[in-house]
Amino acid sequence: MDGKEFLQALENITKEKGIDKSVVLEAMEAALNAAYKKNFNSLTNSRVTIDEHTGEIKVFSCKTVVEEIENEKTEITLEEAQKIVPNIQIGETIENEVTPKDFGRVAASTAKQVVVQKIKEAEKNSLMEEFEDKQDELMMGILSREDEHNYFVDLGRTHGILPKNETIPGEKLEMGSQVRVYISKVDFGPKGPFILLSRTHYGFLKRLLENEIPELEDGTIMLYSVAREAGIRSKISVYTTNPNVDPIGAIIGEKGNRIARILKELNGEKIDVVLYDKDPITFIKNALSPAKNIEVVIEDPKKKEASVIVDDDNLSLAIGKKGQNVKLAARLTHYKLEILKKSEINNEKENDKVSDTDEN
Repeated sequence: MDGKEFLQALENITKEKGIDKSVVLEAMEAALNAAYKKNFNSLTNSRVTIDEHTGEIKVFSCKTVVEEIENEKTEITLEEAQKIVPNIQIGETIENEVTPKDFGRVAASTAKQVVVQKIKEAEKNSLMEEFEDKQDELMMGILSREDEHNYFVDLGRTHGILPKNETIPGEKLEMGSQVRVYISKVDFGPKGPFILLSRTHYGFLKRLLENEIPELEDGTIMLYSVAREAGIRSKISVYTTNPNVDPIGAIIGEKGNRIARILKELNGEKIDVVLYDKDPITFIKNALSPAKNIEVVIEDPKKKEASVIVDDDNLSLAIGKKGQNVKLAARLTHYKLEILKKSEINNEKENDKVSDTDEN
C-alpha cells in the first residue's frame, strides 16, 4: 500500500467510524512502532511518524546525549551527537531515520490487530461522549429490525433497544420508518453503550411538550408534574409567575393546534391540562377535572392523604373509567386520594343524629 492508498483508507475509517483522524494516526504510529521493534529485533528507543499529507511512514531511532555511554543502543556521546546537530546539549535526544526497506509490508501486517483494537477503543470513547448526556432526551431513529420482544432502532452510530412493551398500545411501527424515542437509560459496558428506549415513559410526553411549546422551553411556563397512562390518558399540571400568561391556553394553543400536534404523536392518547396550585386542596380539585363540586379534606398534610367528597352527579367523572381519573390525579398531586359519595356521608350523619336522639 503506497502513501495515497493509506491516506484514502485512513479517510474511509475516520468517516465511517466518526473518529478524529488524529486519534487514528496516533494509534497507528504506536502500533507500527511496536511492529518495528518486534520484527526487526530493535532494542533502541524508536518512534514512527506518518505524514498526514503524503502518507509516508518513517522510523527514527532515538538516542539520549550523555557524557559516558552505558548503553550503545539508546545513548550517544556529546561529541558524536554534535557532529550531526552542532548545538545539541547533554540530556537532549537525537534522532536518526532507520526505516527498513520492506517495513511498510511487514509492519502493516503485524500492526493490523493493534490498530483495529485502538480504533474500537476510540470509537467506544467517542460513542460514550456522544450519548453520556442523552439520557432523558428525545431522539429520532429508524426502525432497523425486530425480534419477539424488542425493536432495534438505528440512532446513527449505534442502535438502541425499544422493548415492545414500551411502545404506545395500539400503534403500528413499520420497519424502515422513522420513530421518535425517549432515552430512558444509558449504560456503558465492554462492548459499548447500552441504550434503552421508550415511548410510554412519562418523560416522552414531557419532552414532546417542551419541544412543541416555546413557553415551556424558555421558562415562561413551568411543567410541575406529569402522570401518564400511555395510549389512554395523561394529565399534566402547569403554572406561571407571569400574570399576563394563561398557562393552560398556551399549552393548548389557538383552536387546540399546539396540543393537536402532540396528540398526533401519541396515537390518540388524551391529555388533560390542569393548573398547579401551591395549595394542595385547590391542586387536587384541579387534578380531578372534569369532575366539579368537589370537597377535599386533608387531615394530616404530612401523610399525603386526602378525602375527596363528590356529589352523585360527579362521582363517575371523579373516578373515571376503570378508576383512571382518580389514579392519574393521585400520581399528578402525589396524594393518596379516597373518593367518598356526598349522599352516603349525609345519610351517615342523619343516622348518627337519629341514634343520638334515641339515646336521649
